[in-house]
Amino acid sequence: MLELAKQLVAQSLNDAGCIAYDVFESATRNDVLMICETWQDEASLDAHMQATHFVTLVPQIQALAAMKLEKFSF
Repeated sequence: MLELAKQLVAQSLNDAGCIAYDVFESATRNDVLMICETWQDEASLDAHMQATHFVTLVPQIQALAAMKLEKFSF
């Protein structure tokens, strides 16, 4: 799962409007990853969510683990 998340990060960093995109591992639980992303605007995020790498990799990650999505907008 971590390797797929790293692929998602590497490819997403090239998306237009991506300011930051990273994956973090929990220091206490080996089954917890957090992806933190910052986008220039909502349109950039929407385009990212339709990008080939996103629609290919996210279902693969979801198949390997239960995912909890928390979205924070500032």
